[in-house]
Amino acid sequence: MTRRTDWADRAHPQADGTVGGAYADAGPVAPFGAGPPDDGGAAPDGGTRRGGRTSGAGGPRGRRRGRTAGAAEDGGTADSSRAGEEEPPRDPVEQARAICLRLLTGTPRTRKQLADALRKREIPDEAAEEVLSRFEEVGLIDDGAFADAWVESRHHGRGLARRALARELRTKGVDAPLIDAAVSRLDAEREEETARELVDRKLRATRGLDRDKRLRRLAGMLARKGYSEGMALRVVRQALEEEGEETEFLDGGEY
Repeated sequence: MTRRTDWADRAHPQADGTVGGAYADAGPVAPFGAGPPDDGGAAPDGGTRRGGRTSGAGGPRGRRRGRTAGAAEDGGTADSSRAGEEEPPRDPVEQARAICLRLLTGTPRTRKQLADALRKREIPDEAAEEVLSRFEEVGLIDDGAFADAWVESRHHGRGLARRALARELRTKGVDAPLIDAAVSRLDAEREEETARELVDRKLRATRGLDRDKRLRRLAGMLARKGYSEGMALRVVRQALEEEGEETEFLDGGEY
């Protein structure tokens, strides 16, 4: 009597995803975990149901082969991960260069700002110094140009006076000679003209207040922007007089 050969003994998944042997014409191997066939008799890949088992990758050997292949893939990924973990750390100089270039993208920064950023990221001082000095040599760091641009921008945009601008530049680590050179471009005449424009913008909002209160409020606004007390009082009194206010006996007081 001829021994009945089970389908699993004759079905061999090939590298191209097809089944060899007696089921070579059955088509691609069904994915691992495919559910039972809906027609009650046909196997997922076109084979026939025999002895309670179906042909295709859903069979026991197909599952084992699928698990073996998956384990091999997982092993390769794990090996790659371990290989990545074993790579030596990046050179600190390269790290410092990448950090500085990223921070300089879109906005200039002072040397001190970049040095503080590198220190915060625990870049060794030697590597930081090497990169910062090189960036200065090629013009990527220029504290003098930064100070000039800062004065121009903050004076036009916020109406800040020389004293306030110098204070801001000191907090950013710009050296005193560079600060003096930058703020000296803003002469007293231009500074007073800006102060008048600031007062004109705020003057209407103070109408209805008594004269002393208007004086203190407007002069205080100029003082916070770095204008001297003498200039602030002079500009505010002139603006009030133009509105018809009597300012001869006004006492500036504290603001």
